[in-house]
Formats: sequence, C-alpha cells, structure tokens
Amino acid sequence: MNYTLHQLEIFKKIAELKSVTKASEALFLTQPAVSIQLKNFQEQFDIPLFEVVGRKLYITEFGEEIALAAQKILDEVKAINYKSLNYQGKLSGALKIAIVSTAKYAMPYLLSGFLDKNEGVDLTMDVTNKASVIRSLENNEVDFAMVSTIPKKLAIERIELMKNKLFLVGSKENIDVSKNISKKSFEKLPLIFRENGSATRLAMENYITKSKIKVFKKMELTSNEAVKQAVIAGLGVSVMPLIGIKNSLNMFELQIIPAKGLPIQTNWNLIWLKSKNLSMVAKSFVDYINENKESIINEHFGWFENY
Repeated sequence: MNYTLHQLEIFKKIAELKSVTKASEALFLTQPAVSIQLKNFQEQFDIPLFEVVGRKLYITEFGEEIALAAQKILDEVKAINYKSLNYQGKLSGALKIAIVSTAKYAMPYLLSGFLDKNEGVDLTMDVTNKASVIRSLENNEVDFAMVSTIPKKLAIERIELMKNKLFLVGSKENIDVSKNISKKSFEKLPLIFRENGSATRLAMENYITKSKIKVFKKMELTSNEAVKQAVIAGLGVSVMPLIGIKNSLNMFELQIIPAKGLPIQTNWNLIWLKSKNLSMVAKSFVDYINENKESIINEHFGWFENY
C-alpha cells in the first residue's frame, strides 16, 4: 500500500461529514480533487470503504475502522510536529475554541496576533449557538468559549472582553425612527427570531416578556446572517447584536429603531472551566489576551461608542 497522509486526511473528513462536497468545503479543496483522492485511496483496498445509495454516501463498517485508524495516524503526526517545534523552543500544540455565532465578528481579531507569533499553534474554532457552545465546554471538548451570557451552572474562570449591544433593527422602509416606537406599533411588526439555544434569541424573548409585548408574527432562522438578510429584505424586524450589522448600517440597508428598554447591553467574555488543566498553548493565549485585549478592542471596535 502507498497511501498518503493527504489521502488519510481527506477520507477521515469524508467519513466524518458523509459527503464529498462538504469535505471539499471543509478542507478548502475542489470537489473533483477530493473525488480523485478518494478514488485513489479506495483502489488500495480490496474491501469497499464506502457505498453510494441513490445520491447519498454511506461509510462501510470497514471504512469506519479505516477512518478511526486514519485519525490516530494523523494525531501522531501532529504530535511529532509539536515535539519538533518544542525542541526548537517554539510554542506548539492545539487550541480549541467554541464561540457563539455573533462572536465570529470579534474573535478573529483577538486571535490573529497570537497565531502570527506562534506558527506552531493549530486552531480549531467551532461557531455555533450558545447551547452547543456551553455543551462543548462542559464536556471538556474545547479549551475556551466566547459568550455574552455567563453559564450559571458551571464553575468558570473568565476574562471580560468588550461590550455587546443589541438593538431593534428594521429595513429602511416606512418606520419612523425619530422617536421611540410605541408598544402598539411594535406589536404590529412581524418579528424574526434566532433558533432556540441562541443567546440572541433568549435576550430578545426576555425583552419582549419584560416589555409585555404581544408577538404578532414570527419567523425563526438559524443564523445571525440569515436573520440580517431577512430583515434587509423587509420580512420583519429583529433584535440583533450591533457587532454583526455595522456594514449594513453604514450602507443604509438597516436602521436602528429606537425602543424603550433598548439597547440591551451585556459583555463578551472568554471563559473556561475552573477545573480545566490548561495546556501551555492555552495558558499563553490567556496571557496574550490579558496583555493585548484593550489595544485590540480600541483599534477594531472603538466605533461601538458611536451607538
């Protein structure tokens, strides 16, 4: 047999995602390139690694065993690379972070300088909703999480990062923004919600309940970007984090609708379990954030003070 590490990585990703298309997207490769490597890898085995039924790809029992072995091999290769860098006095290892979807507009700025200085650090970042982020942290699947709402049931350490403001926003059509919208007018607006488990959804529901607003009509979408596009298209209004709508406000695609009790203001936090035995990479990242957060926030998010 003469398979390559590249083929092992491709097959592992295909087995994980059960799709050549999704695997190619995840690996930033073209679909034909992934298909060719899968074909070449399969040709080295007499037993099928996968089968296609209809248009759906299924990994065989043998294929699952090979995918598991591939994961172990790739992990060992990473360990060799890390050890090599460590012997050269360079920081190396894995850094795993889970963030809520709106934090994707901030976390890259908090990471870029650290990763530039430490080329031996491999980053894995999962962007999902609050419920999934907290679950990953609780199950010790990640080193850190970035959230705006602190989980009450977990013993955590945290670094407060920056403000998080949520406003009522709508498209540029037929809404008077010269004064606070009346409760009666608010109740006539179709509302667009994030999915259950989202911190933005929870904040919006708490605001509506506290303000005793009757929901006229609602739509539920599974990402902040989808909600933003729906609002721009005039499908309704929503309570959204300022961090994700700056460009749309500047381009006059969206407008902030003044409302009593808004904006909702919380804070973004980098959190980790108190019981977590942080790796050298994780400890170094904590030190980097403590030393650089103010300059990063001032440079990239000073515009928050205008709202």
